Amino acid sequence: MLILTRRPGESIHLGDNIKITVLSVKGKQIKIGLDVPDDVPVYREELYIKVRQQNRMALESLDQDLMAAASLWQKRKS
Repeated sequence: MLILTRRPGESIHLGDNIKITVLSVKGKQIKIGLDVPDDVPVYREELYIKVRQQNRMALESLDQDLMAAASLWQKRKS
């Protein structure tokens, strides 16, 4: 993990298209601004983790559905 120190008003650039600016610091909270291209999704970590879990579950159920369909298809062919 890269750790950088920035003050309010200072920025960090990620490549050519992403800019992160520290807007303010109050106690244990910081406010950041993100300039990212419209086609780049940005998620809070807790939502990102939840979406990944739901996608994984959807893929598992899809695999199970496909296996069940294949099983039925084999029975019909016999």
